Amino acid sequence: MIELLFSACLIGSDDCRDMSLLYDSQDVSMMACMMRGQTELARWQVEHPNYRIARFTCHVAGAGKDI
Repeated sequence: MIELLFSACLIGSDDCRDMSLLYDSQDVSMMACMMRGQTELARWQVEHPNYRIARFTCHVAGAGKDI
Protein backbone atom coordinates (compact mmCIF):
# COMPACT_ATOMS: atom_id res chain seq x y z
CA MET A 1 0.00 0.00 0.00
CA ILE A 2 1.08 3.55 -0.75
CA GLU A 3 0.04 6.20 1.75
CA LEU A 4 -0.64 9.83 0.93
CA LEU A 5 0.08 11.49 4.28
CA PHE A 6 -0.94 15.12 4.75
CA SER A 7 -1.30 17.77 7.42
CA ALA A 8 -4.59 19.64 7.45
CA CYS A 9 -4.87 22.79 9.56
CA LEU A 10 -7.95 24.71 10.61
CA ILE A 11 -7.98 28.05 8.82
CA GLY A 12 -6.96 30.85 11.17
CA SER A 13 -5.53 28.40 13.70
CA ASP A 14 -2.39 26.41 14.41
CA ASP A 15 -4.55 23.33 15.08
CA CYS A 16 -3.20 20.80 12.56
CA ARG A 17 -3.89 17.09 12.17
CA ASP A 18 -2.06 14.42 10.22
CA MET A 19 -4.36 12.43 7.95
CA SER A 20 -3.85 9.90 5.20
CA LEU A 21 -5.33 8.27 2.13
CA LEU A 22 -4.27 4.78 1.04
CA TYR A 23 -3.67 3.44 -2.48
CA ASP A 24 -2.99 -0.08 -3.65
CA SER A 25 0.67 -0.20 -4.72
CA GLN A 26 -0.29 -2.43 -7.66
CA ASP A 27 -2.44 0.40 -9.04
CA VAL A 28 -0.46 3.48 -7.99
CA SER A 29 3.29 4.09 -8.03
CA MET A 30 5.05 6.50 -5.69
CA MET A 31 5.32 9.07 -8.50
CA ALA A 32 1.65 8.66 -9.38
CA CYS A 33 0.78 9.19 -5.70
CA MET A 34 2.63 12.51 -5.70
CA MET A 35 0.91 13.62 -8.91
CA ARG A 36 -2.56 12.21 -8.18
CA GLY A 37 -2.28 13.32 -4.56
CA GLN A 38 -2.55 16.97 -5.53
CA THR A 39 -5.90 16.29 -7.20
CA GLU A 40 -7.12 14.16 -4.30
CA LEU A 41 -6.14 16.83 -1.78
CA ALA A 42 -7.87 19.56 -3.79
CA ARG A 43 -11.03 17.43 -3.77
CA TRP A 44 -10.63 16.78 -0.01
CA GLN A 45 -10.21 20.50 0.65
CA VAL A 46 -13.41 21.34 -1.25
CA GLU A 47 -15.24 18.88 1.02
CA HIS A 48 -13.57 20.41 4.12
CA PRO A 49 -13.61 24.18 3.49
CA ASN A 50 -12.52 25.10 7.03
CA TYR A 51 -9.16 23.39 6.51
CA ARG A 52 -6.06 24.12 4.49
CA ILE A 53 -3.45 21.57 3.45
CA ALA A 54 -0.12 22.51 5.02
CA ARG A 55 2.02 19.77 3.44
CA PHE A 56 1.86 16.27 2.02
CA THR A 57 4.08 13.34 1.11
CA CYS A 58 3.78 9.80 -0.23
CA HIS A 59 5.48 6.73 1.22
CA VAL A 60 4.99 3.03 1.79
CA ALA A 61 2.13 2.58 4.25
CA GLY A 62 3.19 1.57 7.72
CA ALA A 63 6.73 2.89 7.31
CA GLY A 64 6.11 5.24 10.25
CA LYS A 65 7.23 8.33 8.36
CA ASP A 66 6.23 11.70 9.78
CA ILE A 67 5.52 14.72 7.64
